[in-house]
Amino acid sequence: MNGCSQSRQGAGWLAGGWAGVSGSGSLAHYEIRIEGILDERWTSWFEGLQVTSEGKQTIISGPLTDQPALHGVLVKVRDLGLCLISVRRLDPDETGKTTPQ
Repeated sequence: MNGCSQSRQGAGWLAGGWAGVSGSGSLAHYEIRIEGILDERWTSWFEGLQVTSEGKQTIISGPLTDQPALHGVLVKVRDLGLCLISVRRLDPDETGKTTPQ
């Protein structure tokens, strides 16, 4: 066990359908927060997504083509043994911004 608290807040279903599924076929922008600090050298590992830090968290953000691409990033987070804090699909007006918690 890596010391990360294990909790689930749902299975990804939202009132309008599955979370993060877009019928438009356009890119969806995501913000993935993990515990600990990774520097910008990890950008290539995360296939060009932006890697920044805020306090004691790392934020991996950027556009992903579809749900399999999102799951691929999450597999990398898991394989590195990192503690996942949150995954959030950003509204178009939030693209490029991060929100404090």
